Amino acid sequence: MEDWKIKIAGLWIFKALASLTFTIIMLMEEGVLEGIMAGEVLGMEIGPEMLLVGAIEAWAPLVMIVSSLTLKYKANRWTNIIVGIVFTALSLVSVAEPLSAHGILLWGSQAVATASIVWIAWKWSKPEA
Repeated sequence: MEDWKIKIAGLWIFKALASLTFTIIMLMEEGVLEGIMAGEVLGMEIGPEMLLVGAIEAWAPLVMIVSSLTLKYKANRWTNIIVGIVFTALSLVSVAEPLSAHGILLWGSQAVATASIVWIAWKWSKPEA
């Protein structure tokens, strides 16, 4: 298995764990659990759409781990470039309010990880047969 596949899969693992850690730590912030119990998080009503978006955000990196290890070169490269760009952009534009230091660390590291995925996939050339 090519070294670049391992690197990209490892970065998707990092992204998934940083996202999970961010969510867990966010739950510890003052007033967050009370807001969730009242049906609201980050100023938005919790509903089926929000839960679906959250599920996709958690699920997609897991799919990308497997895809990065199993897809052939061309599909693998373009899938990682496209999905990596989407997640990098989402990391940069979805911050609704000023983040705490731990939020900046974890949210920013996700953006760096997905941007690194795009960079690695972009620069890697087709392996020799």
